Amino acid sequence: MKQRGATLIQILSALAIAMLLSQLGMPAYATFSDDLHRAAAARDLAQALRSARGHAMLQGQPVRVQALDNAWGNGWVVMLDHNGQVLREHRLPRPLRIAGNIGATLKFSAVGIPMRPGGGWLGGTLDICERGTALSRHQVVLASSGRVRVATEVNETPQCRGA
Repeated sequence: MKQRGATLIQILSALAIAMLLSQLGMPAYATFSDDLHRAAAARDLAQALRSARGHAMLQGQPVRVQALDNAWGNGWVVMLDHNGQVLREHRLPRPLRIAGNIGATLKFSAVGIPMRPGGGWLGGTLDICERGTALSRHQVVLASSGRVRVATEVNETPQCRGA
């Protein structure tokens, strides 16, 4: 008599191998997923800053960008400076460690220059930190001229160490 189908031992062996391979792949997938999340957050933050600057220059009025709950890792809100009207709010789906040297609030003047809340030109970097390390692979760089760019270099930063 010819055998049709698979035996119980063959099915259990195949399941054991599939389970083993999936367990080996999970840490790599989690690392990959976290890196994609950090890269997306850097792009979204840079786009929000560019949009705020563009709106300030187009409308000829200051626009403020503020970290949600005083932490860039929670998200940010873009609003008109004179009346607080919200133009855009972005809350991150899962919190990140974002550390920088620009504080929790910045303002773009009517001509698109980044300013500190109390006055004075502002330029700096926001590092999207990796979990449990002082490394940052994605940085949002704000020049004092108002230009915003995303850098993708591996840096060990003191901001990430203390974040």
